[in-house]
Amino acid sequence: MQGQEQNEAKFGFTAKAENWNGRLAMIGFIAAVITEYISGQGVLHFWGLM
Repeated sequence: MQGQEQNEAKFGFTAKAENWNGRLAMIGFIAAVITEYISGQGVLHFWGLM
């Protein structure tokens, strides 16, 4: 029974996927804040998009 549960929950909105999504979002936000702090300009300006 446990093997079926693991196979069914590979895609979609699972708790594991949402945890990873949250962690990566936090890393991205901190990276943006550090980029702004170091360069003195926003992330889009830093990349030349604005």
